[in-house]
Amino acid sequence: MNGLVGKTRCRLHRVTPSRLLLVAGLFVLLVSWSLVGCAGTGQQTGTEEGAAQAIENKGSDTLVNLALAWAETYMDQHPDVRISVTGGGSGTGIAALINGTVDLANASRQMKLEEVEAAEANGTTPIEFVVARDAIAVVVHPSNPVETLTFQQIADIYTGRITNWEEVGGDDRPIVLLSRESNSGTYVYFLENVVREGQGDDQALFSPGTLLMPSSEGISAEVTENPNAIGYDGLGYVTPEQKVVAVSDDPEGPFVLPSVATVNDGSYPIARPLFMYTAGEPKGLIATYLDWIRGDGQRLVPELGFVPLE
Repeated sequence: MNGLVGKTRCRLHRVTPSRLLLVAGLFVLLVSWSLVGCAGTGQQTGTEEGAAQAIENKGSDTLVNLALAWAETYMDQHPDVRISVTGGGSGTGIAALINGTVDLANASRQMKLEEVEAAEANGTTPIEFVVARDAIAVVVHPSNPVETLTFQQIADIYTGRITNWEEVGGDDRPIVLLSRESNSGTYVYFLENVVREGQGDDQALFSPGTLLMPSSEGISAEVTENPNAIGYDGLGYVTPEQKVVAVSDDPEGPFVLPSVATVNDGSYPIARPLFMYTAGEPKGLIATYLDWIRGDGQRLVPELGFVPLE
């Protein structure tokens, strides 16, 4: 027993000051790594006492320009706040919210049931906020003589039942179909509410020949250059180089062009709310920022071509 104690004391005597400094340094490094691993994104960044005032915002490409305008204006008013905004599509933003890597997910469609269930399985309850409204414009090349289309004609064009502009009053030209990619909330909304005409049991799909564009700008560029093209896009992305088609859900009309006024009065039939989602009830900076977006921030909405909340 005495021998064991002696050995132990001998080893303790060998711990020199330099080794103590090394051990202390390693301890500090491990603690630092631990803190970095725990920080991440999420509402902690903006809500904990003394934490960095930062918000991570990701999702809908339809909303990205408006979200950037909100972020830049808010940061100008609050220099201690940093807001990061990226696009990638509604599905990308929602997936990031489910995974706990963003504070705010932008979406141009509502979350699907399976997405809500995935979030809840991951310990998160998504909370939905309507932040603006949008009209989806149907656009063609300026040289196209077609002025109006019905819901049925649009559905027939995008499913491939109508393939020539002559069939809807245009020239004898093949129709080139443009769509957003399937990860886009605009794609989902257009498929469910226009191509399928809001019929939940309808399994119609876009024609296999449809060109899937990675962004709203891509649709705009292709329509501008291709006299045979037809596309759809958020009203805020329509340029003077495109022709907007008047739409009706009734063959007898009236045929209505998209605008702030026709969205507000309900006469334009392809209109939708735009959303931000949080992981649970927002607190602190996240709650304050959302209140600002839905309040004073609404003055920026029409400047970007969207419809403010009433």
